[in-house]
Amino acid sequence: MDDNQEQQDFDSAEDGSQLSADEERLLDELGLFGVTRREFLGQSTAAVLGTFAFQLLAREEALAALPTAPGAAMAPTPRLENAVRVLLKINGAPQRLEVDSRMALLDLLRERVGLTGTKKGCDQGQCGACTVMVDGRRVLSCLTLAASCEGKDVTTIEGLAKGDQLHPMQAAFIKHDGFQCGYCTPGQICSAVALLQEARNGEASHVTADVRARNRNINLTEEEIKERMSGNICRCGAYPGIVAAIKEVQSGTRTAQTWEFASDERIALAMNPDGKVEVRANEIV
Repeated sequence: MDDNQEQQDFDSAEDGSQLSADEERLLDELGLFGVTRREFLGQSTAAVLGTFAFQLLAREEALAALPTAPGAAMAPTPRLENAVRVLLKINGAPQRLEVDSRMALLDLLRERVGLTGTKKGCDQGQCGACTVMVDGRRVLSCLTLAASCEGKDVTTIEGLAKGDQLHPMQAAFIKHDGFQCGYCTPGQICSAVALLQEARNGEASHVTADVRARNRNINLTEEEIKERMSGNICRCGAYPGIVAAIKEVQSGTRTAQTWEFASDERIALAMNPDGKVEVRANEIV
C-alpha cells in the first residue's frame, strides 16, 4: 500500500465515512459536518476513554479496600539479601535498621525511614537533588551506601528547621525566590548549609585565588558560590536567587526582598479586562 492510499484511509476514518447509516443520520440531524464532525467524534472518543479509565480506577480502589479473606494465601515478604545492621543518627534521632548491604542511603531515607524530602533525580550522582549531610559534610546519598553510615550523623532537609522556625538558609531561599518547581530545593539547601561550614573551615575551591592560604571564614564571592554549588543543578534556572540567598546568610547582611505576594486588588485588576476593580470585605466584585 503506498503513502497516498494510507493517507486516504486515514482521512476516510477521520471524516467519519466508516460510520453506520444511523450514526450518519444522527450527525446530520445535529448539524455536524466537515471539521466540526471530526472534532465532535474526537471529543466523544476522548470522553469515552476518560470515563472508562475513571471506572477502571474506581474498581481497582474498591478491590484494594476489600478486607483479606480468612485463610487467604499471602506471598511471603522477601527476605533481605546480604543483610547488615546499621546504627546511625538521622536528624538527631538514633535509628537501628537492618538493610541490604547494597542499599543506598537515599533509598534508606525515603523507603525505610519515610523522609521523602531528599529527592531521587538522576540516581547517578549528576544532579545533586539527593544531597544530604553526613557528619556535617555534604554527600550524594544516591552514591553513598547506607552501611557506610554506621555510627554517623545524617542530616536531611527535614532536620534543618526547629519546629516552625525555619533554618536561616530556608528562609533566605523563600525570600530570594531561590526555587521554582522545588524538586531540587532540598538538595540545594543542604548543599548550601554545608558550603558555609566549608567556608568557615577555610576550605579552598577550584576558583580560590590562593589555595595555599588557609584563611578561616572565607568571604564567599558570587564566583566562589557558583563554583561550590556547581554540583547542584536547577533545571528551572533559579540560580540568581540561590546565589543571593547564600550570600545573605553568609554575610549576615539582610537585603531587601525583590518580590511580594499579589494583593487581592492586583489579582482582580489582572483578571478584569475593563481595568476596574472593586474589593469589599475580602470579596472581589
